[in-house]
Amino acid sequence: MKQGIAFFCCYIFFQTSWLIQNKPLQESIADGALIYDEFCVQCHLGKGEGVSGINPPLAKSDYLFDNIDRSISNIKYGLSGPIIVNDEEYNGVMLNNGLDDEEIADVMNFILNSWGNKSDEIITKERVAQVSDCLLYTSPSPR
Repeated sequence: MKQGIAFFCCYIFFQTSWLIQNKPLQESIADGALIYDEFCVQCHLGKGEGVSGINPPLAKSDYLFDNIDRSISNIKYGLSGPIIVNDEEYNGVMLNNGLDDEEIADVMNFILNSWGNKSDEIITKERVAQVSDCLLYTSPSPR
């Protein structure tokens, strides 16, 4: 009986600590919307449509969903050089805006769940922390 109570207490502790470390998806999306409006909207525009040939779209973007860790890396470290998004080539520069891991997770959750995008994944700051800049240099082959 004492072991069962101890197990139950440990279970509650770990569940509570996970909730404290990882905010609910809707809260992350709301925080991400504010970050997007401050850092991303200038280039990717209000509905994530981007500017053809200049700034790629985030709305319904095959590039975004093709490799989510690569997209996290692009936000975390910046991006330069050619990429193909929805069968269109873009060759610009996206600077690292100095966002921390939680801010990157929040903006990714917002982007992945806005403008017709839908993702079952929840991006956490722990996942962002594990993404390295080596993903920066992997670009999908032209379609």
